[in-house]
Amino acid sequence: MAAPSSFMKEMLPPALDSTSQPPTLFDGTPRLYICYTCPFAQRTWITRNCKGQQEKIKLVPIDLQNRPAWYKEKVYPPNKVPALEHNNEVKGESLDLIKYIDTHFDGPALLPDDPAKQQFAEELFSYTDSFNKAMFSALPSKEDVGDEFGAALDKIEDALSKFDDGPFFLGQFSLVDIAYAPFMERFQILFSDVKNYDITKGRPKLALWIEELNKIDAYLQTRHDPQDLLARTKKRLGIP
Repeated sequence: MAAPSSFMKEMLPPALDSTSQPPTLFDGTPRLYICYTCPFAQRTWITRNCKGQQEKIKLVPIDLQNRPAWYKEKVYPPNKVPALEHNNEVKGESLDLIKYIDTHFDGPALLPDDPAKQQFAEELFSYTDSFNKAMFSALPSKEDVGDEFGAALDKIEDALSKFDDGPFFLGQFSLVDIAYAPFMERFQILFSDVKNYDITKGRPKLALWIEELNKIDAYLQTRHDPQDLLARTKKRLGIP
């Protein structure tokens, strides 16, 4: 279940926009359609890297601000990322895709066999949307961070305390960490800047989790410039 400790840094392709030609679709090449700044897409990108599938699963970055028409027409009608082209089908939804990539491609297993850990994993997958909503909702507010926000982070701290065989949600690194990592990366930057609030203060398990996460090359390869992420997210949320 451990992620590959190191691998060659990948030369990332440029994003495709409305002027770009499509790749040769459905030619047997697995393709992962992403956007370099989208946290949902980042989940699938991390998973692909952790499986050691950089050569097999080709990244196809899409410019979401200037999308090519062929992406909606020929690849993925919902016109969102991420999407995975595999076995002459295109699938979407990030949590479904990280499980699909884990089970359909070679590489280290990213979910444990332990039934108790599997059950807890499903609980944490189900909680991701509620967690993200509580966190994002607190950002534009003129008030200090509220109880719902603190409770959401405390729930994460408690979850990280459940298993003691490692610093991650299920002890060892897994798809659960991948599901939360892109969002926590953004929340740490955003709350520090917008609210002058350290999300790890008084939460030693979360602090250690972030520290250990930042040692995993498969994740680090997907990280975006923090200042650009900050500016983009503040603009999207209408925060001056």
